[in-house]
This record gives sequence, structure tokens and C-alpha cells, in this order.
Amino acid sequence: QVQFVESGGGLVQAGGSLSLSCEASGTILSWITTAWYRRAPGKQRDWVAQISTGGDTTYAPDVKGRFTISRDNAKNTLYLQMDNLKPEDTAIYYCNGYPTWTNSWGRGTHVTVSS
Repeated sequence: QVQFVESGGGLVQAGGSLSLSCEASGTILSWITTAWYRRAPGKQRDWVAQISTGGDTTYAPDVKGRFTISRDNAKNTLYLQMDNLKPEDTAIYYCNGYPTWTNSWGRGTHVTVSS
């Protein structure tokens, strides 16, 4: 069974940075397109960024230029570097495949950005 465990969230002031990690088991991340998603309070879960098997990256318009998705194949771990954070980035962040595995969502990691 594919499982993802996210970590690295926290409380940060606007303009600050956080680095999220996602450890995967049951799959090899370099074999699939993987992505970060987030669910803001009271909203649905949205796609944030993805990285293909070849390393090509794509970002949602509201995070492009501020967030960087990367992958460490040796550690089978996905990362999301978040810079110049804004209060509207406050959300629970999740990783999964793209397309997603319905039964493989982790608990996510909470990111709170204060103004």
C-alpha cells in the first residue's frame, strides 16, 4: 500500500520560509509524477505543485516564483521549499501522486502564516 507522511509545517510570519518533506513508502517517487496539495480552512483541497519523473516542475499560479518542489531519489522523499509566505498560504499541506491515490492521503502538515 502506498503511504505518504508529511512533515515540516509550523507557524511563521508573513515573508518567512518553511521547508516541507514527504516520505513515501510502497512506491518509488522517481517512477511517478508526485505533487503537493493543500487545504485551506473551509476550502477544498487544491493542487499546489508537481514534479514529473523527468524532473519537470509545474506550479499553481499563486505560488509560482515563491515555492519550489524537489525530490531526493536516494531518500525517496519529496520536498516543498516555501519562501515569501503569505497569510493566504495557511493550510494543511499534503503530498500524493498525480493523479492521486484515493486511499493514500496522509495526515498532512499544518502551515500557519501570520500577518
